[in-house]
Amino acid sequence: MTDFKDLAQLRRSHRKFTTEEINPDHVQAILRAALMSPTSKSQRAWQFVVVEDKTDIEKLADAKDLGSQFMKGAPLAIVVLGDPMKNDCWIEDGSIAAVSMQYQAEELGLGSCWVQMRGRGLADGTTADEVIRGILDIPANFSTLCIIAFGHKADERKPQNEDNLKWENVHVDKF
Repeated sequence: MTDFKDLAQLRRSHRKFTTEEINPDHVQAILRAALMSPTSKSQRAWQFVVVEDKTDIEKLADAKDLGSQFMKGAPLAIVVLGDPMKNDCWIEDGSIAAVSMQYQAEELGLGSCWVQMRGRGLADGTTADEVIRGILDIPANFSTLCIIAFGHKADERKPQNEDNLKWENVHVDKF
């Protein structure tokens, strides 16, 4: 098990993946991390759609105009959803679950990258949410927060440099 301090320093976004499939036990561990993540009032109201079908991942990559094309090379994508009418903290709860999955993936030696979908879309006015809903048959009451792309790393990223931490952005007692 990796020390969390090291894990936090090592976790970087990866947008290039090998073609190697992800071990089903690793997928389960990633989902376990999401399902164990803390939520407001312990509602656990998020939903996750695991996408391993290459064609569907390619379609999801086209759900918005910018910043998602790299997903076409990912062997796994997990869509993070919430029901805004059921949970006013769906964005926060989904975000915590998404980041939990990313740290778990890093501990397993896998790469990941958050792809923002909430509030994004296509030039013609179609929202990413509408596109994703159509591809994956998601009920209308759920909204997409993000998609996390996962895969075996095809690139090297240096660990976070502690010298670049913005300690000046931390305020004690008062701003």
